[in-house]
Amino acid sequence: MNWTVTYYNERVKRDVFDLPSSVLADYLRLLDLMQEFGANLCMPHSRAMGDGLFELLRPRGREGIGRVFYCTQMDHRVVVLHSFVKKTQETPQHELRKARARLKEVKNG
Repeated sequence: MNWTVTYYNERVKRDVFDLPSSVLADYLRLLDLMQEFGANLCMPHSRAMGDGLFELLRPRGREGIGRVFYCTQMDHRVVVLHSFVKKTQETPQHELRKARARLKEVKNG
């Protein structure tokens, strides 16, 4: 059964599709995998961040490394919560807090 990918809101969708072109191309490849095989792609493509939050790890390109946070819902649905281009080895805490706040909103309806 195929999975459906939705976005937290239109701004998140626009931000994802505004990622640098080579990062976006890699994201789209991973998106195809998620739609076909489901949200739990596992390493090296995805990592569980706890409490139902996941992070795509491999959208990268010449312009940097993209990070896309998402969660899953019933009925084979993935919700993309937040994205950014990573500048350092660590995921910045303010980016993680933003994703977790959106996760909480999605889970609580």
